[in-house]
Amino acid sequence: MAAIETVPDSERRGLIGALPAGLRPFASLMRLDRPIGTWLLYWPCAWGVALAGVRGRWDLFLWLALGAFAMRSAGCVYNDIVDRDLDRQVERTRLRPLASGRVGLGAAWALAIGLCLIGLVVLLQLNWTAQLVALASLALVAAYPFMKRITWWPQSWLGLVFSWGALVGWPAVTGALAVPAVMLWLGSVAWVVGYDTLYAIQDMEDDALVGVRSSARRLGDRAPLGIACFYALALAGWGAAVWLVKPDVLALVALLPAAIHLAGQALRADPKDGELALALFRSNRWCGLLVFAGMLVVGLSAVD
Repeated sequence: MAAIETVPDSERRGLIGALPAGLRPFASLMRLDRPIGTWLLYWPCAWGVALAGVRGRWDLFLWLALGAFAMRSAGCVYNDIVDRDLDRQVERTRLRPLASGRVGLGAAWALAIGLCLIGLVVLLQLNWTAQLVALASLALVAAYPFMKRITWWPQSWLGLVFSWGALVGWPAVTGALAVPAVMLWLGSVAWVVGYDTLYAIQDMEDDALVGVRSSARRLGDRAPLGIACFYALALAGWGAAVWLVKPDVLALVALLPAAIHLAGQALRADPKDGELALALFRSNRWCGLLVFAGMLVVGLSAVD
């Protein structure tokens, strides 16, 4: 009975449940049953490539998707290594493989290194400028798990990390960084802070008990307003990037579907409804797709 109680339901059904029992804890470490994180890491990469006009490098969309999967998975493993003691104190995370003792520390490190090697293969497909930009993110990634212990705004740090792909995708196409890529990145940072505040709503009570800080706790009942403000900043950054590539009012219309989607999220957000917050958070995969479509139309038309 005790063994069953240490295994979450997610490992007894779905994709992870179909794997051999010995692999399931490692799949859980990688969050194979929760692809939303890979999507959210991937979209800024794809936006950068799209807004730069692609210029024949359509293969980058697939390589960067593989890189997003590998590095998001590695990041989850690393985060669980750092947070294993905290995770034991939070109801939602106490059954994670490291927190519950189903995976040893050495095995977790081996998995993280293996995933990083996949990331290295992807890195070698990029030009040297994009490689250097990508490598520069490692320090931010390494520091992220500690931010919730020292700041009320760990979501801002996550924004720096999860948006970095915008700074990689652009030079992967053009060979150099440029202001539009920076504006795209800044807009994405604000987007991440907004959607991760939604995500943090579901943990507000547990975070308060163990002393973990978050933007959701800081904002409290004002969380929906804060999310709306961050989404507005995101749209401003994306709009500036679009305008720098194609200074045409019609080009900005490409962002209208995403703007409507984000407005709907902010209007529905409720700091007392964790399940709704999680559903709204997950809907950002579709927001990312809407932004991608807009950036691709603008980028391709600007090149032509």
